[in-house]
Amino acid sequence: MKLLQIDSSARTSSITRKLTTRFAEEWKKNNPDGRVIQRHLHTTNLPPITDDWNATHLDASQLTPEQKKYLSMSDELIQELEAADTVVIGAPMYNFTIPSSLKAWIDQVVRIGKTVGYGPNGPRGLLGNKKVVVISSRGGAYGKGTPAESFDFQEPYLRHVLSFIGLTDVTFIHAENQGRPDAGTSLAAATERVGHVAAEQNLQVSV
Repeated sequence: MKLLQIDSSARTSSITRKLTTRFAEEWKKNNPDGRVIQRHLHTTNLPPITDDWNATHLDASQLTPEQKKYLSMSDELIQELEAADTVVIGAPMYNFTIPSSLKAWIDQVVRIGKTVGYGPNGPRGLLGNKKVVVISSRGGAYGKGTPAESFDFQEPYLRHVLSFIGLTDVTFIHAENQGRPDAGTSLAAATERVGHVAAEQNLQVSV
């Protein structure tokens, strides 16, 4: 069993990094022989999408050394994702959406022929049988029925893009109101839920 832990915050005091670490610790208790693969996006050189990205439409045998070098990070990140049974993503909300580092990671792993295919019926996600847990921290409250619900461009986007590559079993845990006086209460509730969700992860991925 493998857990891929992805952290997108560069802050040493990051709430999401603390919560993904707790998730990994609880997951390890339930999977003592499992392996945790850590991917810190803030220390990963994530190349921008340039004209070289057109090489993704070529057969591997046609790639030049320069194109192979350009795609090497995408290949590495996709391999990590393919190998994982469970993925936990730390995603703080920045300006109503996700950090630029997480967007850059998404741009590298959403790739035709690798994680998404196109056929007569349109796109089809190629990743499956994985559980994904997204842990976020937010300064305010953006849940359903709240005044700020329409400002949430974080969870809807992540649900859509993860589903696009076949990751449909996604659980969100939000530590909300972290910029408000009741931040501690919300964080405690999120921490408790992280423990429960990690403990509930199946020891085997259902087929």
